[in-house]
Amino acid sequence: MDKRGNQVATVVAASLALGVGFGVGQGLVGGGKAPVVWAQGSVARNAEEQTTIRVAKQALPAVVSVSSGRGGGSGVIISSDGVVLTNAHVVGNRPEVQVWLATGTSLTGRVVGRDRSADIAVVKIPGKNYPKAAIADSDRLEVGQAAIAIGNPLGLDRTVTTGVVSAVSRRLRRDNADGFIQTDAAINPGNSGGPLLDSQGRVIGINTLILNGPAGGLGFAVPINVARSVADQLLTTGRVQRVLMGVSYTDVDPAMAAAFNLPVEQGLVVGEVPPGSPAYRAGIREQDIIVQVDDTPVRAGGDLRRALRARKPGDTVAVTLRRGERTRVVDVRLASMPTEIDPE
Repeated sequence: MDKRGNQVATVVAASLALGVGFGVGQGLVGGGKAPVVWAQGSVARNAEEQTTIRVAKQALPAVVSVSSGRGGGSGVIISSDGVVLTNAHVVGNRPEVQVWLATGTSLTGRVVGRDRSADIAVVKIPGKNYPKAAIADSDRLEVGQAAIAIGNPLGLDRTVTTGVVSAVSRRLRRDNADGFIQTDAAINPGNSGGPLLDSQGRVIGINTLILNGPAGGLGFAVPINVARSVADQLLTTGRVQRVLMGVSYTDVDPAMAAAFNLPVEQGLVVGEVPPGSPAYRAGIREQDIIVQVDDTPVRAGGDLRRALRARKPGDTVAVTLRRGERTRVVDVRLASMPTEIDPE
């Protein structure tokens, strides 16, 4: 082998040892005669990656940036006439905020209203024919299903992160009736107000806060059914009324029923019942099992939440309970959950 051949062989051997990607195509490398043809091929994407890409393409046009002048966050367009959902803490006390669309266009948005207890605000931007996000039913979420967050963390516009729904109905604030969606999808300052999405690209929650610990942060989102209820009330009446029954509960499942010899395999085992609450005054106590509200069977927490979301403070509901082998019906007069609303 001549001197040039030795040099080429040495380079090839060193490159292979270092993992440098020499391509082999139309012949062997050497002598400067045969051209090097780099391997050409599409990057393989698994089903999970393909889902994330599809969701991002579908949802990104409806995701916006929101700035109140003293801070910023994210938001999501939920109607073609320019209704934007975001967090109350993102808009602060401002009557107007700046909204940047995915196209880069900046608009002045009017703050229709805010509900601090749910940390939801509604902003209206001028114009029409906006891309809008699809909406899911957050009462039907399952722990373990995909969760995809989109927002503007730390000023990095339209960042996409992925994870799962880690838990539902997390009670971090006593005045959040439905609890939060917990997710391990990365959420950071600036994500607030942006959407949490399912694998179909539908909004399941509005990202609102993080809890930091030694192992990292946990993200939490307001369920979209709660956010939509708040938005509908703010848009129609300018006020939010949320009912209070006054119980905490755990879903019953067959495994729990078998382990604790419960009389039913579906329903809600009552936990804490604060003295003086509507439930306590009606006679509901710990370890009672709620199985029906009026004519609606209650198989899980979502059934109760849907039943109560359609009610107003002062309404009375008939709650059917199992207490051991006995069945009883009690009338619960619903109260108004304390809220803090900033009127315009």
